[in-house]
Amino acid sequence: METTRQKKIAGILQNDITTILQKLLKSVGKNSVISSITKVKISPDLSIAKIYVSVFPVNQAQSIFELIEEAKSSIRNSLGILIKNQVRRVPALVFYIDDSLEHISKVEKALEGKADPIKNSDLLEKRKSI
Repeated sequence: METTRQKKIAGILQNDITTILQKLLKSVGKNSVISSITKVKISPDLSIAKIYVSVFPVNQAQSIFELIEEAKSSIRNSLGILIKNQVRRVPALVFYIDDSLEHISKVEKALEGKADPIKNSDLLEKRKSI
């Protein structure tokens, strides 16, 4: 269970990293890509932050994720400048791709009747192999 302090720091990180990512994408010329931080989970000792990044269009998610991984140290440095008055140490940043947009689009296609979620389910194939 997250403490109030963890929730406050996670909120601060979410806002500041969103700003940093938008500047990063503009600087490399990716103006047509929309990225956002959907969730930040921080460890109880505030040393590790798990950051979930959502990218639209989804087909560019991997390239944006690679860009973020390359710029991780500069992102952490910029974050340190922004939050220097709130925390003693800047947490280590671990980025994850949040594929909830992709999942939502699959569900919407299934509801429209374009795809059969039962026949195309990865979970169903995993169960068959067991």
